[in-house]
Amino acid sequence: MDYKGISWKLSDHILVVIIEREEHRNAIDTATMNELTNIFTRADLDDEVRAVVVTGRGKYFCAGGDLAPGEKTFDAVALGRAKTVDDHVETGGPLGMSVFRNRKPFIAAINGPAVGIGITMTLPMDVRLATPACKMAFTFVRRGIVPDACASWFLPRIVGLSNALDFACSGRTFLAEEALIAGLSHKICPAESILAEAMRIACEIVDNAAPVAVATTRQMIMRMAGAAHPLDAFAVESKAIFELGRSPDAREGVRAFLNKRAPRFVLKVSKDMPSCVPWWPPDEAINEGVGGPAALFPQNEGRS
Repeated sequence: MDYKGISWKLSDHILVVIIEREEHRNAIDTATMNELTNIFTRADLDDEVRAVVVTGRGKYFCAGGDLAPGEKTFDAVALGRAKTVDDHVETGGPLGMSVFRNRKPFIAAINGPAVGIGITMTLPMDVRLATPACKMAFTFVRRGIVPDACASWFLPRIVGLSNALDFACSGRTFLAEEALIAGLSHKICPAESILAEAMRIACEIVDNAAPVAVATTRQMIMRMAGAAHPLDAFAVESKAIFELGRSPDAREGVRAFLNKRAPRFVLKVSKDMPSCVPWWPPDEAINEGVGGPAALFPQNEGRS
């Protein structure tokens, strides 16, 4: 896929994805949303990728959806994206789901304002870092619409019902300190070092954690957030521990600990996941709108 709105670099098993629409304050159009969905899907399929870092070029993370179409911006019929409500697929949904379904951990380095889709796309991510002066806002109601990217599911699970209602129903702007208190951001970092901190967190995972164990754990925590009973989690944990406990990665993890050295895990996410994954029924059909995952990442290439 010939990306126009993003760039990427894969190094030492960490995929860095950068929103490249600086002239638009990194506001993203439908094409760029689909590019992000595509590259995240590719990351899930490629064993060379073990963690993903997402950031924006320049002083902005993402100023939301591009309002260049003017009053028609959110009118799918006027823009030719749908004819009826039954054939409409809101583009933020596939983007959010491409992160939620993913088997690789995501770190958002929110290096500047994150508004609308600029903040909702980060909700399924594992870690959100922000700069001290970073402004955030779920502005949808102030534009006459509702939140996107499955935010009404993710947001209350992250910040609690009351905070979610405050942020989403007011559409107000708030700073990184309030986001930190609410649990929306994990850490506040100086602008000049936020990407380095995101890379440090990604390296901590890549250097020390088994890819298949991470992939399984990530899906367990994401999906058990909506489970009806703790025993739902116990059933999956029991099967996963049985299978992984007999694996070469479990043996290597113990050997590395006892020998005081870095582990050398061998299981691959693409082919060695426990048989209990997936344990959930098929997701509701959602058209990802990206034409498939395209080719995986060419070796030693930093942009596509």
